[in-house]
Amino acid sequence: MPDAAPLLDAAWRIDPALVRHGVPAHVSLLYPFVPESALTGHDEKGVRSLAASFPAADLVLEELVTASGFVGVTVAELQPMVDAFRARWPGLRPYGGRFGARPTAHVTVAMGADDPATAAQVRSAVGSLLPLRTRAAAVQLVVLTEEGWRPRFTAPLGGPDGR
Repeated sequence: MPDAAPLLDAAWRIDPALVRHGVPAHVSLLYPFVPESALTGHDEKGVRSLAASFPAADLVLEELVTASGFVGVTVAELQPMVDAFRARWPGLRPYGGRFGARPTAHVTVAMGADDPATAAQVRSAVGSLLPLRTRAAAVQLVVLTEEGWRPRFTAPLGGPDGR
């Protein structure tokens, strides 16, 4: 979601440690996912098939969500897709269960904003940028390597032509 980059930039200007270096603005559909060493062709086919079953979508990011040390922006329009990915891989617990069984689809803006004043600054800076319009056109499967996160493949929403 390149259009959501200004949200992360706002948090970074307050404290660079709040933003994960090298990880662009995105909505995680299922994290953690199958480790790269265990990924099968069946998993990859499942990701591509689910992506194709959802149309590309125009999105409006407008609602801040906060938790202890966390600031994000909800993306309600993507909740059905997030739920579908979680249903397809029911053995995987989103975020290790940290946010409950059904975490809200969101863009993570800041993590580690434990100081209330810092969290308030982030909320204010990010809030001033909302609403933000963007478009979801593809699902990207990324894997964690020794060098950091890297894309494995991109699957367009709505099938090969993205409709």
